[in-house]
Amino acid sequence: MKKVLRFSFRYQHLRAGYFAVLACLAFPISVSAQSDTTKKIKQVNINTNPLPGIPAVGPSQTVTLTDFIHYSAFNVADAVRDLSGVSIKDYGGIGGLKTISVRGLGANHTAVLFDGIQITDAENGQIDLGKLNLNNIQEITLYNGQPPDICQTAKAFTASSVLAIKTIKPLLTGTTPYKITAGVKAGSFGLFQPYLQWQQRLTNNWSFVVNSYLIDANGQYNYRHNDNGVLEAGTRINTQVNTQQLDGALYWANNGANFNLHINYYNSDRGLPGALIDSVPPSTSQHVWNRDLFIQGSYEQKWSGGLRLLLNSKFANNKLHYLDLHLSGTSQVLDQHFTQREYYQSAVLAYKISSNWEVSLPTDLSVNNLVADIPQFSNPTRATLLTALASDFTWGQLLLQGSLLYTNTYESVERKTAFPDKHLLSPTLMATYKPVADQNLQLKAYYKSSFRNPTFNDLYYGYSPNKNLKPESAQQYDAGFSYSKSLGGVFDFLSISSDAYFNHVTNKIVYIPTLYNGSTQNFGKVDIKGLDVGTKTAILPGKGYRLSVSVNYSYQQALNVTGPATDENYLNQLPYIPKNTVALNAGVSKGPIGVYYNLTAISSRYYNNNNINSNGPDGDYMPPYSVGDASVIYKTSFVHFPVVLSAEVNNLFDKSYVVIQSYPMPGRSYRFSFQISI
Repeated sequence: MKKVLRFSFRYQHLRAGYFAVLACLAFPISVSAQSDTTKKIKQVNINTNPLPGIPAVGPSQTVTLTDFIHYSAFNVADAVRDLSGVSIKDYGGIGGLKTISVRGLGANHTAVLFDGIQITDAENGQIDLGKLNLNNIQEITLYNGQPPDICQTAKAFTASSVLAIKTIKPLLTGTTPYKITAGVKAGSFGLFQPYLQWQQRLTNNWSFVVNSYLIDANGQYNYRHNDNGVLEAGTRINTQVNTQQLDGALYWANNGANFNLHINYYNSDRGLPGALIDSVPPSTSQHVWNRDLFIQGSYEQKWSGGLRLLLNSKFANNKLHYLDLHLSGTSQVLDQHFTQREYYQSAVLAYKISSNWEVSLPTDLSVNNLVADIPQFSNPTRATLLTALASDFTWGQLLLQGSLLYTNTYESVERKTAFPDKHLLSPTLMATYKPVADQNLQLKAYYKSSFRNPTFNDLYYGYSPNKNLKPESAQQYDAGFSYSKSLGGVFDFLSISSDAYFNHVTNKIVYIPTLYNGSTQNFGKVDIKGLDVGTKTAILPGKGYRLSVSVNYSYQQALNVTGPATDENYLNQLPYIPKNTVALNAGVSKGPIGVYYNLTAISSRYYNNNNINSNGPDGDYMPPYSVGDASVIYKTSFVHFPVVLSAEVNNLFDKSYVVIQSYPMPGRSYRFSFQISI
């Protein structure tokens, strides 16, 4: 019988102050620490592309809500897929798993922050970006290294890269006390997605935002698939998706103090279509249910003397139900339930010693546990204590930022043997130099040492757990520049950035399959050399036309250097990492109408370590592909209410391709949307 989880939240009374909220809850909470609310919200109504800003320290790339529809983006994975250095693993379809890898390091090395608080999955360490809807998101920024503000949680210092998501916050006045946005998207795959956003000003200090949406789709699409050199065609089935999400945020601000309370509930039922392997029909008996809830809160206080306090809390409860009615083509049924819980508290104290020197001391404590109804499952609990000392210092045209992170993990299990406690130091040093004071040219470089601990799945899932695993370590080196200039005339502005990098990975954690089961092991070393280049400009040819163009290019050479040199896989490219990636985004607009085109081109790859240039039974070659999307946007009004209409064609030329071997991607598809604001 299908399980139904009924959830209700009754709001009775809320008193001002962060500590009062903590006292009312039986568990920690946490939300974003953003004091610059109005600065970010102003982007909502901008119809032209502003001059891109230059990051203060370290490479970064940003997409805003005005870009989402231009990029034909349906979720966060779509919105960031064209950024330099980014690879999205996409298993296909509207409900398929979508994870991010930055500069070849894998999904486990990228922290995803939701309003300043990390989204955590202790079970497998990979965040499904396909589950993150764009309806309540203001902007998304990818930071290589770490975010520039040192008054942040200690978790923000842990990862090799950070994907920071900022949600929409209300910008309302006494004459405009509320804003309601309603819309619907529909199209291929039987898609039907209504959504609603309500922003409300309560007093001069209090306001809230509520977002809700549902997605209903059969998910079916036609495909053409190259199976060992034989081209097959068919329709993907068992792809149905039914999702509901409710997200509410309460905001308070007064004289340098800010408070946020965020509640998010996600409920989905999805079919898993399975892989297409050797002409065998894929499984249609697999299904997954997700019931995820998190509550997070934040309080930030700024004093005139340069002292800042930031408190963040969070509680998360994620339930996953996996069902396979015919396990591996047999009559056996696999029915498993997993429950993850996270309790998280962070405190940051930052002090501006002088006008050019600031230090901070963040400390985080998190407790994660996993319970499963699998016989003899270990039911692990991990406590993590993070402490960092960070500083940024400006000397003339030179900006220096450094941090030293100390990580302590403590593990316990109900059965079998726990993973040993770990105590690790991770330093980071970043520098930015402006050779000409009045020019927007910056030279940048950084070094960062980071690691990722084995996940609960790495350690405790399966028949042959390996408790001797070591953390996977990464040493990152980066050097580059960025330049931006407002030109005037026909060319509105020009922005260009370029970064060369080298990543050295040791004790890489790899799952090794065997005949009857598998095990997770530390497997050697990897050297990754790469280059990210991005440019953006806008052209004003006259008569009200505006042409915007951006191009991102990435080169990645990710080699297995484990040795010995006689090993057949030595100096082979890692699976699924293309050497060359190009993304082009172009659009032309005039008045209320805009037409946009996006092209992504990926070079050939391999889907295992052999690097055999054949797509036959002995090869692992994946051919190159390029995919283009197009969209048309029309902005008008209905009874003085703003209306936005859009039409999108994805995979415009109906290309046949795969991102993950044996998981064909959809052909040409369509999506239409209507949105009105009141």
